Amino acid sequence: MAAQNVSQNNHKLDRRGTKCSVFNSQEKPNASQPVIFNPDFFVERLRHEHPQAFADLILSNITRLIDLPGAEFSQLTGESEPRVPSSSGFLRSLNFLKRKDKGVVFGAPLTEEGIAQIYQLIEYLSKNLQVEGLFRVPGHSLRQAALREMLNTGSEIDLETGDFHPNDAATLLKAYLGELPEPLLTHRHYHVHLKIGELTRFDDKGDKTNVPDKERQIEAFQLLFMLLPPANRSLLKLLLDLLYHTARNQHINKMSAINLATMFAPHIIWPKNVLASDLQGNIEKLNNGVAFLIRHSQKLFKAPVYIKEYARSYFTGSKSLQSKDDLTLCSGTKNAVTVAPPSPFMKSIESEVSSTCTAKSSETQTYTETALRELYQQVNNMPESAKKKKLIRQFEKQPLLTPSAECRTPFSRKHWRSRSLGGMIKRKVLGSQVLTEKENSSLQSPLHSSSIDGQGTENTSCEED
Repeated sequence: MAAQNVSQNNHKLDRRGTKCSVFNSQEKPNASQPVIFNPDFFVERLRHEHPQAFADLILSNITRLIDLPGAEFSQLTGESEPRVPSSSGFLRSLNFLKRKDKGVVFGAPLTEEGIAQIYQLIEYLSKNLQVEGLFRVPGHSLRQAALREMLNTGSEIDLETGDFHPNDAATLLKAYLGELPEPLLTHRHYHVHLKIGELTRFDDKGDKTNVPDKERQIEAFQLLFMLLPPANRSLLKLLLDLLYHTARNQHINKMSAINLATMFAPHIIWPKNVLASDLQGNIEKLNNGVAFLIRHSQKLFKAPVYIKEYARSYFTGSKSLQSKDDLTLCSGTKNAVTVAPPSPFMKSIESEVSSTCTAKSSETQTYTETALRELYQQVNNMPESAKKKKLIRQFEKQPLLTPSAECRTPFSRKHWRSRSLGGMIKRKVLGSQVLTEKENSSLQSPLHSSSIDGQGTENTSCEED
């Protein structure tokens, strides 16, 4: 009995010819089969098992590429309702009346069941890309009405019988998209699409040019499409694939990417219930944006490499990479980054710099400190007077007894704290009276003095860290 059911199901699939493949990135798809979406395994796992971590990851990288003000960012995240251009109440009420008679497909919210019905149109059109004016020339109204009714009732349609023309299917596909309660690219993403279209290159001086930055735009769209609802993303992939191959046959059908974008932008990205005059000069931006999606559609549904790496390392426990900037630091390695210990070469440089610095300090500070101690002792023994106070203040304003700039290395910052010369001498001379005898003996031997008095302060400052 089970075998009979399987046989019947296979017969149905063969009759419809509908073969939609969903597979992991490790698998090789059949080139003849249309692909709804080809996700990376770990990216999809992160999306489903940890949706908040996934959303935070994608949003942080989108805001790295484009500047979103607080209001537009909150609309993208869903924290506030999307604010898009709107038209008059009359137009809204008219469209509401049109949608009252909605069926299973047309006028209904986007569902996988609805996509399965509309896919019959997409598959049929993909076999008739040579028709001149496809998507521009309208179909026959009576044939369209009959085809709409069949789709709305969930019927399986054999479009190869010749009862319908490709223009009928093309017009109905646009009608279906136009009657969705929300644009396929969603109201929340409306402002982001405009921002992505404004991404341009910078010149050698760091100033913006008028040349579009296609690489950043593709990356931004890859991230943005990962935030679409699954049904929207699946249908968008199918639609852009169809339009991409249509544009590739423009030498026959006379429909270029910009021509197709002009036909479809009002149906997939324009806010609902608006007229052209309501978009305030953004029509050209929106049309060019849709044309860009058509031309680069084969790249837009792949997760950026650094997103794949982060998702993989999220589950494998490796140190993760959250942004493209982090990935650049990997120098092209595909494995997760781990913090490597300092190389022997760097250790040898640090050792040489430290030893050189220590040697210079030992030679110069020994005699300098001895002379300054004697001078300070004489000043301190002077009777109290304004001149004595002035001299002591001058001692305290002297440069620090720390290594010179040429001795400082990136590895030694621990002892760069503010210490006055006078304060240091006070600690050595006045604060260590119990060591007077040792100091007197050390004055006779400068080298010995250096090893005793400087060992905890200046002479070690270049050696630590």
